[in-house]
This record gives sequence, structure tokens and C-alpha cells, in this order.
Amino acid sequence: MKRNHWIWVGVACLLLVQAAQMAFVVHRESLTFDEGNHMFAGYMMWHTGDYGLNPEHPPLVKLLAAIPALGRNLWIPPLQDRPFKAEAYLDGRDWLARNDGASQHLVFEMRMAAGLLALALGLVVFLAAREWFGETAALIALVVLVFEPNIAGHSALVTTDAGVTLFFLASIYAFYRYVKKPGAARLAIAGVVAGLLLATKHSGILFAPMLVMLILWEVLTSQKSERGRTALRLCGAFAAIVLIGVAVLWAFYGFRYAARPPGLKFPTIAEYSEPLSHFDQSVMNGFARLHLLPESYLIGLIDVKRMAQFYPTFVLGHQLAHGVWWYFPLVILIKSTLGMLALVLLSFYAIVTGRLRKQREVAFLVIPWVVYLGVAMAAGMNIGARHILPLYAMAAILVGGGVAALAEKSRPWAWVCGGLIVAHIVSALMAFPNYIPYANEAWGGPKNVHNLLSDANADWAQQLYQVKAWQDRHPGEECWFAYFAWPEIDPATYGIQCHHLPNIDAFWLGGAEIIPPVIDGAVLISAGDLSGCEWPSERMNPYRSFMRMQPAESIDDGVFVYRGTFELSQAAAQSRAFNAMQMLWKGNAKDALPLAQQAVAIDPTDIMSQTALGDASAALGMKDQARQAWTAALAEASKLEPDAQVSYVPDLKEKLSKL
Repeated sequence: MKRNHWIWVGVACLLLVQAAQMAFVVHRESLTFDEGNHMFAGYMMWHTGDYGLNPEHPPLVKLLAAIPALGRNLWIPPLQDRPFKAEAYLDGRDWLARNDGASQHLVFEMRMAAGLLALALGLVVFLAAREWFGETAALIALVVLVFEPNIAGHSALVTTDAGVTLFFLASIYAFYRYVKKPGAARLAIAGVVAGLLLATKHSGILFAPMLVMLILWEVLTSQKSERGRTALRLCGAFAAIVLIGVAVLWAFYGFRYAARPPGLKFPTIAEYSEPLSHFDQSVMNGFARLHLLPESYLIGLIDVKRMAQFYPTFVLGHQLAHGVWWYFPLVILIKSTLGMLALVLLSFYAIVTGRLRKQREVAFLVIPWVVYLGVAMAAGMNIGARHILPLYAMAAILVGGGVAALAEKSRPWAWVCGGLIVAHIVSALMAFPNYIPYANEAWGGPKNVHNLLSDANADWAQQLYQVKAWQDRHPGEECWFAYFAWPEIDPATYGIQCHHLPNIDAFWLGGAEIIPPVIDGAVLISAGDLSGCEWPSERMNPYRSFMRMQPAESIDDGVFVYRGTFELSQAAAQSRAFNAMQMLWKGNAKDALPLAQQAVAIDPTDIMSQTALGDASAALGMKDQARQAWTAALAEASKLEPDAQVSYVPDLKEKLSKL
């Protein structure tokens, strides 16, 4: 009884460390890329029942995070009938800027509300590991989890990653408890937890193939005389979990099919699924006709599949227009501590040598781990380690079991494993509190990760407080800033007074500042724009030349400062082309034409500038000039890598064919 008391004291202390670490980390971070979008969408769900602002992600985390905003007299920006993504990002930006500003008091409260899910994850890791492998293994698993840098870096952000990690593990654990001791209560709990998983992130549907594989394992490992009965019972359990889970999902949408209140713009399932395969379109339209799932949830599924088709990948210093199957295994090797990697290998050694004998428990970790990694490798969305956080939680439990088994009867193994756990903790703390760009020592650490990986692996736009501090140290110095999350987040909200250098999001959402072809002074480039991770080809990234330069300073391993005189003709051309396209979309071809002409005069090799000139000319009936510009754009697009051409060549050919 006394030992059990001290075990729970240890758990409480570790969870306090986890909570303190979360609070300190997010208190110094500006808004990351998607948070304003999630926060505003969650608030509007509570406030107006609008589930259409951010359908890319289901409601649970957004609703939880928005609770601190309820009951306050907050200004709400008027909706402008824009496409739902632009509406959510830009209105979320304005909503937070007006109601919270640079103080981020409300942002901090919302982050800590979301962080409750990460604390629950720590508790579930301990409980599952204790039931599967014992108390020693459970404490080890919790230590490993609390100091896992990828988990720590994303624990208290208002995103779905920590939440989906919690509910994946909780769903697996709940199903294990039902399999171990079948009963109606345990089955109901498994169904409810699965519903919470579905309501957290669309990747929650991967729990279905995990269940199928676990059921198959249970059937094959049962006694031959019991296999039929086992298969029938577990298939029935599968059906019950699906039905209960879908009911819970519907509850988070208020049991309402329509995504938005009447009168608000939203695409139909048929319209939005057009870019998908005929099979996918048929499935989505069938679900929509029968109202089997909420409209917002279906649009979100379609949105994820649409993005995965053409999402570019930055890896090992090169930009690719497509995903690669080996991306996430490489991410694991780069962004896991060396201690963690060694501990996982030792855990598999314990399994192979028979020291870790819990076959069912190991299967309930390894099978979901393999399914999740396999789907991630095939999906094509090669963004960041945050998308595979469930693998780290499962690995922590496996490490706990493996280390406890090895150390139980061998003092040398205990010393080896203890040393590796210390190495894991020390490596993580060396990156504290800047966990997002973590990379282990074999790959050069956080200062080198931007040369290897991009997006949330290195830069998720979290450095604006540190950029403001840099500007305060250099008063009166003119600066130019290529910021990864502009215009979704405005650095001016934090008091930063740099000129905006254009990026790809300024093309879609507007806000590109007209810049000169030659810049003299301080140029700040965040890692996401330095790598050009959102462009389909390196040739289209206007800042690629900076990757060959040594920066004068580095801010939080994610924003790099260059000083001197720089030729930025491609960026200057793009700034004009982007503004011209915005004018064209608003029906103002007359003012768009001179800007597009200036863009082409500055850089005739820029695809987007020639395209803008062609579009503006065609809108004004200048067919010869349009044909010439589109032909030039097509010639430049044909120089891109074959996969990158998909983004531009078909559209340009169609435009030329219609002249």
C-alpha cells in the first residue's frame, strides 16, 4: 500500500512537470499557423452553431479550447462570404487581433484548455502501461512521454495533434480492456472513446483498420475450438463500437446534418469532391445522400484528400511536388532523441529474446503502430512529426515494458537503460523551451533542422515574440520579413514593423506588399519560406538563393537574419503578380494589367507573373497579348519537374485552347 502511494506521488509530480513545461513553452510562443483558425471556428460553433468555418478538422478540440472565450463580450468580424478556409483564417486573425492583441491572454487560456488533453494523455499512458506491463514500466513510460520533445512542443497548442494522440491510445486501451474481460460497460466505453477520437481528427477513421487487424490477431491466437465464437463476438463488438462512435460524432455536430446556419455560403459535397477519383466521389456523395455523417465532417474528409493529392514535400534540402513513402521513417530518425531510438530498439530486443512476454499487450501496441505508420507513409501529406504523435505515445509504453523487462533481472541492463533514459531527457531539455524545431544531435540539432525538413518540423510561425525582441535591439533599422504564416497572422499585431515580403499564401489570401527588385538592409526569412515548402518546385521559391548564404543571426532556430544588398527580382515580380490576380478576382482587370506588365518586365521567367499578364489581357479582350503571356508561362512551367507541372500546365493549356 505504501509503495502504491509513492507511485501516485511520482505520477502527480511528472504530470505537474508536464503542465509547467506546457505553460512555459506556449507562453513565449506567438500564434502558430492554424491556431487562430481553430480558435475562431470553435468560438463560432458555440456562438452561432456554425460548423462550416473549419471543416478540415472535427469540433472536439476547437470546442474545448474555446470554452475560456465564452461569456465574454467579444467583437466578431462580419463574415464576408469568402471560401470557408479564407473566411476562417482571416476572420480568426482579425478576431484575435481585436480581442486579444499581442498580450495573448485569451490565447494562453485557450491553449491551456486544449492542453488538458495532453495531461490526460500522460495519465492514459501511465494507466495503460501499468495494466499491461506493471508499475515500473508505467513510470518509465510516463517519464519518456513527458520529455518527448515532439509531444512537448505540440501539447498545449490549439490543434488536433495532442487530442488525436490521446484518443487513439485511449481507444486502443479501451478495446483491450473489453477483449480481456468482455462486458456491456466496457464495450460502451470503447464505443464512446472511439467517438471522441472521430470527433477530434479525421485520421481517427484509421482506428477501423486497427480494430480489424487486432480482431484478426485475437481470432488467430485463440484456441481453434473457440475461433468461430471469438470472431463472431469481436465482429459484433466492432459493429457496436462503430455505431456508438458515430452517434458520439453526431453529438458534437448537434445532431445536425447542415454544416452552416441558413444563408451562409458552403460548397455541396458534389462540387467539392470533383477533384477526387470517381470512387471517392461516389462514396462521399452516397454518404451525403443518406445523411450518414454530418455535412461538415464529409467536407473535411474531402478537403484532406484534396490536399494530399498535390501537397509538396521539403526533405533533405530539396523541394518535391509530391510525397515520398520514406518521409515519416526519416522524420522519426531526425526528430526522435537518440536515447528514444535506442530504447525502442532495446524493447524489440526484449520482445525477440522473450524477456518481454506479454504477447497480447505487445500486439495491441505494435499492430496499431504499424497500421498508422503504413497509412502515413502512403498518404502523401508529408508535413511534420506532429502528424505521427500517436506513434510516440505508443512507443513510450513499449519502451516502458521493454526497459522494465530487461532491467528486472540484470543490473547491467538496468544501468544501460537508465543511461539512455537520462540521455533522452537531457537531449530534450537542451532544446527547451523551443521544442518545435527539435532534431537530434546526429542530424545537427535544432539549428540544422531547417536544412532537412520544413513546416511544423522547424517553423510553424511561433517566433514573433522573439522577432519583436530582435527589432527592439535594432531600433530604427529597416527590415524586410518573409514570414511563413503571413497573411494568416499579422506580425504588426505583435508590434513588428517590417515590410512584408511575398509568399504563396499572399497569392491566395491577398496582402502582398509591392517591393523593389533590389533590397538593402536586414532581410528576415522564416524557415518555411526559406525552404519554399509550400511551392511545388524549388524554381518557384523566390528565396532559394538565401539557403546558400550564412545568416548573420538566427532567431529561435526558425527565423534567419541576412544583411546586405540583395537582388530579389522574382519576389518583386510576384508581389505585383499577386496583387494583379487579387484585382482580377474582384473584377478589376483595368488596374490589374499595369501591375502584371510590371511583374513581367521585372522577371519574365516567373510563371505567375506571365499567367497574371495573360489573365488580365484576356479579361480586357487583348487576345494576342494574352496568348503570348500564357505561352511564355507554359514554356516556363514545362521546365519544372514533371510532378510540379500538374499544378500549372493543364490550366494554361486549357486557357490557350479557349482563345
